[in-house]
Amino acid sequence: MASIDEALAIIKRGVDELIPEDDLVAKLKEGRPLRIKAGFDPTAPDLHLGHTVLINKLRQFQDLGHEVIFLIGDFTGKIGDPTGKSATRPPLTDQQVADNAVTYKEQVFKILDPEKTRVVFNSEWMGKMTAADMIRLAGQSTVARMLERDDFSKRYDSNQPIAIHEFLYPLVQGYDSVALEADVELGGTDQRFNLGMGRTIQGRYGQEPQVILTMPILEGLDGVQKMSKSLGNYIGVNDAPGEMYTKLLSMPDALLWRYFELLSFRPLVEVDSFRKEVEAGANPQDYKKLLAEEIITRFHDEGAAKTAHKSAGNRVALGEIPENVPTVEVSLEGQAEMPMASVLRLADLVKNGAAARDVLKRGAVFVNGEQFDGNRMFVEGDDCVIQAGKKKIARVLVTA
Repeated sequence: MASIDEALAIIKRGVDELIPEDDLVAKLKEGRPLRIKAGFDPTAPDLHLGHTVLINKLRQFQDLGHEVIFLIGDFTGKIGDPTGKSATRPPLTDQQVADNAVTYKEQVFKILDPEKTRVVFNSEWMGKMTAADMIRLAGQSTVARMLERDDFSKRYDSNQPIAIHEFLYPLVQGYDSVALEADVELGGTDQRFNLGMGRTIQGRYGQEPQVILTMPILEGLDGVQKMSKSLGNYIGVNDAPGEMYTKLLSMPDALLWRYFELLSFRPLVEVDSFRKEVEAGANPQDYKKLLAEEIITRFHDEGAAKTAHKSAGNRVALGEIPENVPTVEVSLEGQAEMPMASVLRLADLVKNGAAARDVLKRGAVFVNGEQFDGNRMFVEGDDCVIQAGKKKIARVLVTA
């Protein structure tokens, strides 16, 4: 068992805020496994490395001997988290919630130990609440308190609608901590208000308030904006090994230590030694490779990590088909045939039509390992591996 000081050093690694630290120390001194809660609305079935920053912290708590409660917000998912939103978000359907929840569990157990993880759904207790129970819960806060939230206040000041049910979201999230008797709740920095509501609600229901731990939002591969699929600066946990390898080696050098701190499980003393070696003249690419191998092993396996370099980089541009090529479907959308430029765009092998024209002009498009000659049209039933430049490759299935 780690000492309290050792445990605190692990827990505080990469953390933005720990509120309050004294309460956490007191809980650790009790010598019992703490109940560590993190809630996830099943709204996005595909996770990227930015999402895993918080999940990595949960794994560290597991390794310290604590109980991790992975809460899937199937009830709150039907409300729609208003955090950071400028308009009311449409609620999910029951089927969307169920489908996304399954996908979530498949992906998070690549990091968390399933034997040490308690998976719960907040519909288990929220679905049993009566109208009187919900009114009592609503009475635990005020409109003025809700308008302290930056996103709510901005919408209010700009006359943007705020639906009454959106005020219920942080209250329900807070009540989840009551139902689970959480000792610690984790969330992103954008969840600070909701996490604090958990402390408030627990106190109103006679429980000892939970400790809040917020994790930073990970920057994407551009080193500027947060990692986001819509911005194209992300690394998906289901990306092929070669694609992961290529993306991680392409990151700006300035991001390397940030990624090591938030994504790696290597001891910080080892990461500090890497940093000193780079400062002394070592090549940062060598350490990007170490990080890439660790992450690929986590989401695939050790064998994939050792061979990932063979399916990345220039080998794709030379027309060699790598292993683990992702498959995408491209619909003809009623057309009898489709030109390559459209296929590239719809298969997400290029960002837009201009990029498609550019990569075709440079002769950097390959079909089944052969350089594209510009004469082919695609029809229903076509099934081929298409490469666009050095980094983009997919098996494309053409459908009606």
